[in-house]
Amino acid sequence: MPKTTPPLSALLPPLICGTATFNSQYNPDPHALPTTAIVHRAMSLGIRAFDTSPYYGPAEELLGAALDTGFVREHFPRQEYYICSKIGRISADEFDYSPKWIRQSVAKSLKRLHTGYLDIAYCHDVEFVSSEEVLQAVVELRRIRDTSGIVKYVGISGYPVTILCELAEMVLRATGEPLDAVMSYANFTLQNTLLSSEGIPRLKAAGVDVVPNASPLGMGLLRRQGVPIGAKGDFHPSEKDLRIACREASRYCDAYSEKLEVVALRFALETWLTAGGIVGSRGDPASGVPWKRERIEELGGQKLGVSVIGVSYIDELDDTMRVWRSILDGLEDGKETAIAAGRWEQDHDWSLTRRAEIQKHGKGVRKVLGKWIDHTWASPGADFEAKRRESQTPVTQQSEDGLTASSPLFEDAFLGLRSRL
Repeated sequence: MPKTTPPLSALLPPLICGTATFNSQYNPDPHALPTTAIVHRAMSLGIRAFDTSPYYGPAEELLGAALDTGFVREHFPRQEYYICSKIGRISADEFDYSPKWIRQSVAKSLKRLHTGYLDIAYCHDVEFVSSEEVLQAVVELRRIRDTSGIVKYVGISGYPVTILCELAEMVLRATGEPLDAVMSYANFTLQNTLLSSEGIPRLKAAGVDVVPNASPLGMGLLRRQGVPIGAKGDFHPSEKDLRIACREASRYCDAYSEKLEVVALRFALETWLTAGGIVGSRGDPASGVPWKRERIEELGGQKLGVSVIGVSYIDELDDTMRVWRSILDGLEDGKETAIAAGRWEQDHDWSLTRRAEIQKHGKGVRKVLGKWIDHTWASPGADFEAKRRESQTPVTQQSEDGLTASSPLFEDAFLGLRSRL
């Protein structure tokens, strides 16, 4: 089968607002957050894509409520922005990748988000289920895409880079069609750049069109105050000694009147723009030209690596956007864009100077982190056992598409990967 046309990389903006923070994992009461104001402010600042999931507690409902307003309908037609959501993960230890549940999950997401379609549907946290289940889910999402159009593009998301690569390669072998997107989180940060060194070559070879880099602060690990503690307590899977090393890195930044999160955020966003460009996109870059739909060509024409950022408050969003726009000011033709956006011509030179400072501080931080560079935590943990919904059809049985775990499609695909990855 051919790749989806037009390719996702021609449309998706390189900056996506994530909504995992609209969740009790990150915040004591997500309903108390100014979520509608955040979404409206983000759109006013040029952000044109949002990432969410049913697993993120009330995030889909909160995002949907923010989008289902007169302000959005008046200024931002639905075709002008992108909604990405996920299927398969129900709770911390419960999963359902069956075709029946996928159809139900998509329908529920559409209702919560007040939209007629999802621009991207990801299989969520694929490392927690079998490779058979992932392939079955991808096939079902593509069937939905081809028969109803309520899903436009199909991808997978998760943490371990190796597993994401193996699954992308497996999907291509099994179906002849590459995945539109593979989203990884916390794998291109100041502490860990495995998504670039190990992920990009294999994902590109597997035909994956776009590889968004989510959680550039490592789910809050790379902050002066440490990992976030929400209503569910300390959920972060990082080891104690890694956290200690990050506190030492924060003290290093303090000595230079910098904050660890500022250095880490700019390092990840700026470096991924180029490192991830080969699997990036040409959508609206949100460079700040008021009320104008922009194109990458205005910043030099090259694809930009796609990043997913999450915030809990307006000031965090504003700070992130200042960093983002300063980064764009340093790109080719960035001076002209800065002027058009009402900033100063000198901002281009300032951006280049700041880039050099961040690279210098980044090297210092990585030296402090030492053995923890490119370290990853186990996902899932050694004692984890995924629960399946009682209604879930075992993957050894035939689905509505005639796809079975013993069919030639599966047999040819796995080549020794039949056990859970």
